[in-house]
Amino acid sequence: MEAANFSLSIEAQLGLLKIDVQGDSMNTLKAEFGPQLDVILAELEGQSQLRALVIYSGKPDSFIAGADISMLDACATEQAAQALSQAGHQVFARLAGLPFPVIAAIHGPCLGGGLELALACDYRVCSTAEKTNLGLPEVQLGLLPGGGGTQRLPKLIGLQRALEMMLTGKQLRPKQALKSGLVDEIVPQSILLEAAKKYVGKPKRKPKAKLSLLSRLLEGNPLGRQLLFSQVSKQTLNKTRGNYPAPPQIIACVRSSVEQSAERAYQQEAERFASLVMSPESAALRRLFFAVNALKKDQLFAGVSPHPVERVAVLGGGLMGAGIAFVSATKAKAQVRIKDVSEKGVAGALNYAYRLLDKKRRRRFISHAQLQKQMSALSGTTDFSGMSNAQMVVEAVFEDLPLKQQMVADIEQHCQPKTIFASNTSSLPIAQIAVNAARPAQVIGLHYFSPVEKMPLVEIIPHQGTSEQTIVDTLQFARQQGKTAIVVKDVAGFYVNRILAPYINEAARLLLEGQAVEHIDKTMLDYGFPVGPMSLLDEVGIDVGSKIAPILEAEFGARFKAPEAFAKLIEDKRLGKKNGRGFYLYSKHKKSKAKPVDHAVYKLLGVTPQPAIEASQVSERCVYMMLNEAARCLDEGVIRSARDGDLGAIFGIGFPPFLGGPFRAMDQIGITRLVDQLRAMEANYGERFRPCESLLKMAEQELRYYP
Repeated sequence: MEAANFSLSIEAQLGLLKIDVQGDSMNTLKAEFGPQLDVILAELEGQSQLRALVIYSGKPDSFIAGADISMLDACATEQAAQALSQAGHQVFARLAGLPFPVIAAIHGPCLGGGLELALACDYRVCSTAEKTNLGLPEVQLGLLPGGGGTQRLPKLIGLQRALEMMLTGKQLRPKQALKSGLVDEIVPQSILLEAAKKYVGKPKRKPKAKLSLLSRLLEGNPLGRQLLFSQVSKQTLNKTRGNYPAPPQIIACVRSSVEQSAERAYQQEAERFASLVMSPESAALRRLFFAVNALKKDQLFAGVSPHPVERVAVLGGGLMGAGIAFVSATKAKAQVRIKDVSEKGVAGALNYAYRLLDKKRRRRFISHAQLQKQMSALSGTTDFSGMSNAQMVVEAVFEDLPLKQQMVADIEQHCQPKTIFASNTSSLPIAQIAVNAARPAQVIGLHYFSPVEKMPLVEIIPHQGTSEQTIVDTLQFARQQGKTAIVVKDVAGFYVNRILAPYINEAARLLLEGQAVEHIDKTMLDYGFPVGPMSLLDEVGIDVGSKIAPILEAEFGARFKAPEAFAKLIEDKRLGKKNGRGFYLYSKHKKSKAKPVDHAVYKLLGVTPQPAIEASQVSERCVYMMLNEAARCLDEGVIRSARDGDLGAIFGIGFPPFLGGPFRAMDQIGITRLVDQLRAMEANYGERFRPCESLLKMAEQELRYYP
């Protein structure tokens, strides 16, 4: 029997239900699934001779990768969103209520609604394949699992594990899923269906979590649960700062799973899911999801196809070079040769990769054999041996123009004529790096953010003479590394550092006016940034920031001038976290997270502490400088679109995702209102707040960045 995306066959009292969404490379739950499954379930409910049903995917590498998010955008009201959730409840309840056991045979991503379908089954068997992962990541879209996930998952793996999975969006690898009780068995993909069929004859069962004694004591009584939910709520609020409504709603739904009747608990899930679907935070996060997917599909030049990059060289074994080498080997699956001036530098880069992989091994993400295989893709040298066949060379040496120019000459001498030279500079113009190149068409900027293995963004910076093929190949390489890549213009600061600098400078001015370091940082954390501006300076290195500021001031004028008093920090050898003292003091003990403000900074800078001003004044002064500069960047063609500008700010510097990025934020504020506020700030604080020409024109014509 077939129903569009589903195919049911019966052999020897065993039902086999194949899911294969037509026209898509991966299975996703769609709105039309409900009626189609109703037809299938009606057929199954009439099959009294069946002893079991196995559900599996017809896709080679995907079980069900979640729901089709566009369904949610089609919901015009909370009632429509609630009906969507309730329809899922009804279908999964019918599946769970079949009179014979149902087994999910899982290979590939089993996420969101896909896992909720699997949770409605009696047994779950998954493949050991690297592509198999299970999770409920709805929180990353500002949502909660709306297909019964908040009710079924806690009963299967316990309250604590379920809350961790749903509040973080954490995805479990097969071994982790088995250990947690999420799946009953893990087997090689080649025998997945056969293993699932062995559950024929087993009884239907109610989920029962396998808990430790301590967990049973905590979760098994009202007092323990009260303590658990109280602690989780406090920890969640500390992380989200109240900016994201989904986490507290998830906690409330999970709590209802143990404190209320099933009928009422499922009703609450549907109601809370619907309210989140209509929230501005979820709308922003869903738009971000679509923007990332659209960016991945961008084709910059018609008729120019990328060449796969399989052999890479990295110049420099420091923190950035080591990170670039790591993602090139483990994500891009390339053979990587690391060159450093010393054996110590090479060993440090290789050890960096080993520590990261060993951490994954200890957490059961990879096996020891996989660790060894990935390490075998990395090698090192102190000369140019073993680099002649490199297709891509990524330079990550010091920010010194003559040195980088020499690196270009060395690579042109020792590598192939077609080798691409990509500079990981954060501030130097690519055209100047390429000025003496014999093959300038193959020189390009590839700006990563630290730490490379964690930060998702790269800026690709072609100079005027960079060829289309070089740009396309570099973009493809960045995507192979799993990066979100935006193409930006070759100007000082590129895009991300250019919009970050005015934000940091304004925070510095607030400090010099007498505002406390912790007040500034806490305000921006509350606003939604992952780290405060003073902490960020310490993390990046105060000396590094001091080198970028003059370059930007020389290019763009006085609005980029950093406070002169900050030179005293360098004179006092306050470089930030790397030498233990900046605006904060850092313990030499790695396990210590204590980070007190060093109050000696105020005296050093000649600051007289003043009463704290309103948080909104702090955040608006810092953020509006960034917004104004972002508008300039788009107007000048530094970025290709508002979409790229939003993605760059979110993934490069942690601009609050729930606001959608600088351009979404400007639309939300209203361009006319933003211009009025900037003019008021200009009158109060100086010319640096003068609204740029593009904002003035947009306000006059009542325009927006997005429709």
